[in-house]
Amino acid sequence: MADVNRGNRPLSPHLTIYRPQLTSMTSILTRITGNALLVASLLMVWWFLAAAISPGAFAIADWVITSLLGDLVMLGSVWALWYHLLAGVRHLIWDNALMLDIPTAEKLGWACVGGSFLLTVATVFLV
Repeated sequence: MADVNRGNRPLSPHLTIYRPQLTSMTSILTRITGNALLVASLLMVWWFLAAAISPGAFAIADWVITSLLGDLVMLGSVWALWYHLLAGVRHLIWDNALMLDIPTAEKLGWACVGGSFLLTVATVFLV
């Protein structure tokens, strides 16, 4: 039978009134950085293949990667690498059923975000 009261049911809360939590945002960011690392890896593979193919192909790939946009992509890749690593360590901690309470989980989330920025700055300026 058809539900005649279908339009009278209450609606679920939507994202506009939902407050995102740090743990959910860091989880989403981990997935995004994983995909960004894949794209950066493909760019580096293209650079290596171009170097093996011909000087002309290498000149094009080198120009793209060393351009301002390429530099920004590589800088973002360094940050994504550090963030993804720290988020993986956080998940290893959680896999051992440690630091699962909400205040500590939030501190770990902020440690991933802040630590990734600090390690990126250290990598760029010290290496």
